[in-house]
Amino acid sequence: MARDTTDHTPLTSVEEMAEYLASGSKPEEAFRIGTEHEKFVFFQADNSPVPYFGDASISALLKGMQEKLGWDPIMDGENIIGLGEPTGMGAISIEPGGQFELSGAPLETIHQTCAESNGHLATLREIAEPMGIRFLGIGGSPKWTLAETPRMPKSRYDIMTRYMPKVGSHGLDMMYRTCTIQVNLDFSSEADMRCKMRVGMKLQPLATALFASSPFTEGKPNGLQSWRGEIWRDTDNARSGILPFSLSDDFSFGDYVEWALDVPMYFVVRDGRYHDCTHITFRQFMAGALKGELMEWEPTLGDWTNHLSTLFPDVRLKRFLEMRGADGGPWRRICALPAFWVGLLYNDDALEAADELTRQWTFADANALRNAVPVQGLKAEIAGRSLLDVARDVVELSSRGLKARARFNREGQDESIFLASLEEVLAKKTTLAEDLLALYHGRWNGEIDHVFEEFQY
Repeated sequence: MARDTTDHTPLTSVEEMAEYLASGSKPEEAFRIGTEHEKFVFFQADNSPVPYFGDASISALLKGMQEKLGWDPIMDGENIIGLGEPTGMGAISIEPGGQFELSGAPLETIHQTCAESNGHLATLREIAEPMGIRFLGIGGSPKWTLAETPRMPKSRYDIMTRYMPKVGSHGLDMMYRTCTIQVNLDFSSEADMRCKMRVGMKLQPLATALFASSPFTEGKPNGLQSWRGEIWRDTDNARSGILPFSLSDDFSFGDYVEWALDVPMYFVVRDGRYHDCTHITFRQFMAGALKGELMEWEPTLGDWTNHLSTLFPDVRLKRFLEMRGADGGPWRRICALPAFWVGLLYNDDALEAADELTRQWTFADANALRNAVPVQGLKAEIAGRSLLDVARDVVELSSRGLKARARFNREGQDESIFLASLEEVLAKKTTLAEDLLALYHGRWNGEIDHVFEEFQY
């Protein structure tokens, strides 16, 4: 999320919170695709991380992009921390360790998503080139220690950095040393949201396996295919993971609200200042917990929107659904991730088939898979089947769903071509993480620096 909101609309009831989520419902013809991707920023000369301040820096990249694109700066005090497209169609932001993120515009097709990502990377390279800066597309920081990783001057992240070690063992690694590709998708009704949430939650571990690309930590193999997936197993389990109640046949917007109300807050924003609220839940906030601490203590719609953005389940519900399971990766995977989920969730036949395929999977089954995938990847099993076999079925469903969408594409082109990188994984029976490990133990001769050269954008 690039910009924390300051919507001052008073918030007085749980019903209003559920209505806010429900207001995202839209007709199928209005469905859009919003793709986000993060990348690590490094100096080509020595593969070291790029700091926030300086002539060649994260802030210089943001200012250069602002001049080139004409987008509005997003400020935190005197520091530029992001850019917003003037009409709200997209944003650029920085993650805690300097990971550079594009939050793409809501687009109609995967072709448009690919063009958007390609244009973004081309512009970014143009700004970065004179500074000797490059960008790495994998899921976990392969070389830098936490101490070596820069910290961005963003108030929200200061609060999270203090809080994370209190609630899990990997929160700081999540913040500072991981990258993801994510897609945001629409729903038409509560029933449609429910089905997409259920399928999305159950299949998120499969996405983690298919996109696994984080087998290195601090210069060496870490014994994992998705370090990022392992990190999320103990970041902050009060706000993360597969939500068991979301798999029920009567899951509702109200159920999500009731869960969110009891998750500790991170902050509220008042007069441009961030106030640490990690000592209370949103339910306590609604009951007046900040009365006496803040002059403007009454909850607002902006507070609720910000709180929703600090929840980290594998599928996050806002006024749309966020698919959050995948590692970051090379450019083709920026296109493959939205293609995978659009094919499954934006075609009724594919969605029904995916729901049926996973119908018998319990929460315990899905959660066990989530726990196994970081180490085992596609060799994990669920309900007596290998995940590789399940992946073949699911990718085929996605392909069919995308082909059925072809008549809706302005370009008249088949979007299933963007699944090619996943089909290669299935044909070779190896993930990108396993390919990286083979390179490390083979041609790279145990030298991690080659990853910066061969997997940069």
